[in-house]
Amino acid sequence: MHYLTRPCWLGWILVGGDPGFERLAADAVRLVKAPGAPVDLPLDPRGTAFEQRVWQALRDIPIGSTAAYSDIATRIGEPHASREVAQACAAKPLAVVIPCHRVVRRDGTLGGYRWGTRRKRALLAREAAGRAAS
Repeated sequence: MHYLTRPCWLGWILVGGDPGFERLAADAVRLVKAPGAPVDLPLDPRGTAFEQRVWQALRDIPIGSTAAYSDIATRIGEPHASREVAQACAAKPLAVVIPCHRVVRRDGTLGGYRWGTRRKRALLAREAAGRAAS
């Protein structure tokens, strides 16, 4: 496989590539643009048993909704593990696919986000707009 990159106004773009890779890239972009869109990404995120439980609970948060770290801790049967839930969110290797951007502080403020709170705010706004439109 041979891939080239070139600059564009968005940063760098991938030029060329094989059809399989291009389909995977298109699915990843579709997931960001339309959360909940059916995609078939062959993902195998690795983590501890605790992290896997947290990440599954994150996938269960409805699109356009949020949950507090403490809510997630309670859902997985560890009501005093809010900090550990936050750490599992930060350890997660996949943005958007495992939607830790939907987890906020108990008071509703954003809290941290591995990829920046500006991006977290934008993802939540996009999901809220999509939910309102449907």
